[in-house]
Amino acid sequence: MMKRFAMAASLTLALAACQDESFTRSSTRHLAPIPAATMALMAEKGMSRSDPILVRSYKKEAEMEVWKKGSNGRYALLKTYPICRWSGQLGPKVKEGDRQAPEGFYTITPAQMNPNSAYYLSFNTGFPNAYDRSFGRTGGDLMVHGSCSSRGCFAMTDQNIAEIYALARDALSAGQRGFQFQSYPFRMTAKNLAQHRLDPNIAFWKNLKEGSDTFEITRDEPRVLVTEHRYTFNVDPSVASAVAQKTQQDERDVAELISSGVKPIRLVYNDGGSHESFRTALADVTGGEGSLVVDSRMRNRFGAVSRPEGLASGPIEIAMDGTDTGRAVSTTALAYAAARPAPAAVPAPLPEVKVAAAPAAPVRSTDTTGATGATASGSTDAPFYKSMLTGITGFFDRSREPGTESETETAQASSGFSTAPLPPQRGLATKAFQPVPNLQKRAQAPVAIAVAN
Repeated sequence: MMKRFAMAASLTLALAACQDESFTRSSTRHLAPIPAATMALMAEKGMSRSDPILVRSYKKEAEMEVWKKGSNGRYALLKTYPICRWSGQLGPKVKEGDRQAPEGFYTITPAQMNPNSAYYLSFNTGFPNAYDRSFGRTGGDLMVHGSCSSRGCFAMTDQNIAEIYALARDALSAGQRGFQFQSYPFRMTAKNLAQHRLDPNIAFWKNLKEGSDTFEITRDEPRVLVTEHRYTFNVDPSVASAVAQKTQQDERDVAELISSGVKPIRLVYNDGGSHESFRTALADVTGGEGSLVVDSRMRNRFGAVSRPEGLASGPIEIAMDGTDTGRAVSTTALAYAAARPAPAAVPAPLPEVKVAAAPAAPVRSTDTTGATGATASGSTDAPFYKSMLTGITGFFDRSREPGTESETETAQASSGFSTAPLPPQRGLATKAFQPVPNLQKRAQAPVAIAVAN
């Protein structure tokens, strides 16, 4: 009976995960300062807390980056945060209830900041944007928030969202009208593109890569437009030429990988994913009958964890039958280079890779998404995430007993950080963000399954 009750409670939590109703009690957690260590990191990189920010997220790697504009006027990577939970599969959100986290270019304005979130703190991604609406896509209230529970959102844990929120708050308070939120299926590397070349979403993802390449070339925010169901990026001719050269080099790299034997794959998730550090922490809490139990100590560190049974093993890697692509490597590479069609509202599987006609020149449009920037892929500003970031180590110290606090947790409590997740609530009543002036500076390997054509 108790087990059925627990399962029902878990289901209710999952269904309510991103219905981010404002918390009714007065809270000051949104006033907490940027941590001293992060302030020191900004100073080291020539940044200040008032400089504009840009945020990028990657589902496959389960990472979120915060970039800041430095004194030289160019964006540089400040810090990378592990994503505790995202839901759905790789690919864009199409309709309400599909549990998909969005992919694309979005702008976060002060009105989208929620200081009284039921998930500690949050900001609304702004889905659907102009691109999404052009396909008639439905859904809303898709957040970046605390805790570790997602139904189309990016859950960051309370501690991480507190820091990201503070960085955004200070930039918006200093006059940034809205910051760019870039959401990608994966880092736009040649290997990822080669592996996912037969995915039904590949045309859409290559369109996103155009924005990523633009940002990588300029380290500035390109203006994002929507033209005939495509993102377009309004850049000057010299930038367009540099982006074209980069694209050609990336296409050669993809072709070389295919020639060397990299096979097309498809990743299938139970329900989204989590950063490897969180999966490791959850991997050894399996209870009886194969169920996965999240005990009170885990909840105190991560918050509510939606559908934890799908996280421990990671995605299943399905190997697509590579016979045809192996026989015609050059054809596949040419198709990758030339195919630039608008994606269908509900993509269908690609029956065969063929050479496409050269793309037509982009058409200018006045239909904007309001976006102000794009993301870079494979940044060299910081190595790949291999250890917990400052302040996160305590999440994985399973030897600690309930009731004990580290110095970091004690400092957070005194700054207004919560030590336990708030209960989920349904509905949405986001209060407008109020700038805060003059804040004081304080301190299993995958399973391979062959699929025939």
